[in-house]
Amino acid sequence: MPVKNTKPKKNPKEEEPEEPVWTYRGYQLKSSEFVTAMVHFFRAEIQRANVWRQRLDTTTNWAVVATGATLSIAFSQASVHHAIIILNTLLVLWFLFIEARRYRYYELWSYRVRLMETDFYAAMLVPPFHPSPEWAESLAENLLSPKFPISMWEAFGRRLRRNYFWILLILYASWAAKIWLFPEPAKSFAEFISRSAVGPVPGQVMILFGVVFYLTLTIIAVATITMTRATGEILPRFGDDDTAHVLSAAEEKPKGLRSILAPRNRRRQLLALVITSKAEAVSKRILAELRRGVTAMQGKGMYTGSERSILMCALTVTEVHNLKSAVAKEDPHAFVIVSPAQEILGRGFNPLEEK
Repeated sequence: MPVKNTKPKKNPKEEEPEEPVWTYRGYQLKSSEFVTAMVHFFRAEIQRANVWRQRLDTTTNWAVVATGATLSIAFSQASVHHAIIILNTLLVLWFLFIEARRYRYYELWSYRVRLMETDFYAAMLVPPFHPSPEWAESLAENLLSPKFPISMWEAFGRRLRRNYFWILLILYASWAAKIWLFPEPAKSFAEFISRSAVGPVPGQVMILFGVVFYLTLTIIAVATITMTRATGEILPRFGDDDTAHVLSAAEEKPKGLRSILAPRNRRRQLLALVITSKAEAVSKRILAELRRGVTAMQGKGMYTGSERSILMCALTVTEVHNLKSAVAKEDPHAFVIVSPAQEILGRGFNPLEEK
């Protein structure tokens, strides 16, 4: 005999309404709808990152195929001049430059994917089960003001170390073998130098150019090892001390050679001055909607001679629109000045204490 459920049912009218995440022109986005939107956005960013990852593989394949074809032609016929290997080396270098550009775009999309993986989805698995405000701020700023997470030098050095340095070394060894063995083995080093000449350029200059070229590539490959780690790589969310944020927007200032080759990624910080006659209402609106501190100062308009309050508020680039909207609701005749700040230290921004 089936047992009836005697537990009283909840009245749908008595259930507390779900608090909306945000409203826009009367439309309220609930938390479930927000998660659905983020899931679709996550899939779109993964697809875009995969497309650019495939473009990286395409450029590498071009370099490998061009190198294989060049070496086959160069060693199949003794009459073929060794300059064809030099031309292929320049072509491979151009492929490396193209791939470095593509790698920066790939890093832009993979940065967003990694940010959502570590600070949105991972936050759902551990208490307090909600993303941090820093995550939303970083993602929003990257969407509003996209910028490459890594510099061109880092992208160039990373792709050089991974693939192209070995391709270029094979070309250099093949160039030397072509000169030494064809049309017949050289009998002395002086003959090898004379065979290295290309047109009016003597062999000594060509050999010196090759040494300088590969020495420069080696310096670039080594100098970029300690630069900012790319977010698209398989890296932990935290460092060894559990405090170094891999995706932190406010990084430690680079030192030495890294300060020249690596960009400093720091969230754009602004300082807003609001000149208004309704300081109390405007400040309350800013505190309620932006949750940013406001400092009031007294001023006097020299043209009108009337007393005015000057509200000072530190904020980030993603909050400028909200600030303008909040001020306009309370005082449409207010005067707003927004200027970039060199550095803002304190609660809600970079920590004030020394690390």
